[in-house]
Amino acid sequence: MATSASVSSEARPDEAGSACPYYDPSGEAMKKTVVAGAVALASAATCLVAFAPAASAAPQACVAQGLTTGTYEGVGTTRTKSSSSSCGDLNLTYSNDSTSTYDYYAGRLRRSNGTWFTCAKGYVYAADGSHSINDSKYWLCTDVDGGTPFTVASFIDSGDSVTITH
Repeated sequence: MATSASVSSEARPDEAGSACPYYDPSGEAMKKTVVAGAVALASAATCLVAFAPAASAAPQACVAQGLTTGTYEGVGTTRTKSSSSSCGDLNLTYSNDSTSTYDYYAGRLRRSNGTWFTCAKGYVYAADGSHSINDSKYWLCTDVDGGTPFTVASFIDSGDSVTITH
């Protein structure tokens, strides 16, 4: 069944003055709504500005850095554990042996006296390619404090390209 729309010649509510129960010819209700909205917006903006410094102090996502490995028990490229990262470990997330398709890698940390030590995990086997940050096999060092210098050593040969996510 088809219906057709008709255009009424009746007066619009704003012309009639009373056809709409919420009609406000003076516009006072609209002015109050606009003022209330502006006050709410200003309050929200004040809260965002007040909390912005606190939000910037929150931990950041893990940081990934590439480096070149050193020889067995040696020192390759050094990096510093991020102080603002939410990761507490040194995670091997990529490796590419320079002369083969695999190697054994160990995380090494520098003590305050300048000497280096190999983390308790020791050397772990890793084929060339990407490694999951969630696989504990590739957590070369755990519970590393922010600001700690670190490196990675290769068991077989040095000069490998690795990525440590920390």
